[in-house]
Amino acid sequence: MLYHYIQAMKNIILVAGATGNLGTQVCRELINRGAVVRALARLESDAAQVRALQDFGVNVIHADFNQPSDLLSACEGISCVVSALAGLHNVIVTAQSQLLNAAIQAGVPRFIPSDFCTDYTQLPQGVNRNFDLRKEFETLVDDSDIKATSIFNGAFAYVLQYGIPLFDNLNKTIAYYDGKKDRKIDFTTVNNTAAFTAAAALDNNAPRHLRIASFQVSPQDLADLSKIIYGEAFELTDQGSLEQFLAFINKQRQAHPEGEQELYPQWQQMQYLYSMFAAHHPHLDNTRYSGLNWTSATNALQQVQN
Repeated sequence: MLYHYIQAMKNIILVAGATGNLGTQVCRELINRGAVVRALARLESDAAQVRALQDFGVNVIHADFNQPSDLLSACEGISCVVSALAGLHNVIVTAQSQLLNAAIQAGVPRFIPSDFCTDYTQLPQGVNRNFDLRKEFETLVDDSDIKATSIFNGAFAYVLQYGIPLFDNLNKTIAYYDGKKDRKIDFTTVNNTAAFTAAAALDNNAPRHLRIASFQVSPQDLADLSKIIYGEAFELTDQGSLEQFLAFINKQRQAHPEGEQELYPQWQQMQYLYSMFAAHHPHLDNTRYSGLNWTSATNALQQVQN
């Protein structure tokens, strides 16, 4: 009986932030892999999003993160907690800590924090506010007895659709820094991130850090691809040094303190761009799990609207 209980427990995953895009897709990927999925939803979660989760087999549990008993009940019998929470300090540090404490009390062996971003271990404190929050939580989870796995996916590939300086589809320009137009940048689609995360959640031997990318492209690669996809090569523009860019970002942050209460103020968006050039995955763990179909740079750029 104990053996069968342990075998069943291995496939029960709790997903926090499940009503968001990434969280929903993680739930779906877990279901497709035969896992039993519980999803934490706040009391104020959108009813339509909750029903969508329930429709494909997710057991949705409404919980108040300020009520430890709610979280403890949700964590009972769970083999791994996956956090896809998004927010500022009150979410990434406070709410995740509340969930972490409940998981530890319930004896959950593994925790995947909401670290879906560029590898912040390569970056100093202060260059990315949202990454600094994840570093703060990293200290808390590493000081606990739970086994954590962070999944670094670089930048989400959909940012290429936003007209960012790295790929400005409106002005047909591609920015680069420090003269490094051949610098490779890591991008991963939400679909690929969700599929890999689901596989990692079911992998009891997953290491502390895993690094993935659907594709790695340089500004020069993007220029070459733009010619193939759009019929003309976007212009490469040297934006100076990363040091100068960081100094400009810091001035913008100081000039707009109201952005400290916003998830993506303009200066934070610039911090993400800085991080794309300042950190790079030296190796990828894409092949750790079989059956994953990684999106190519060409396919990702074809989705960019003119």
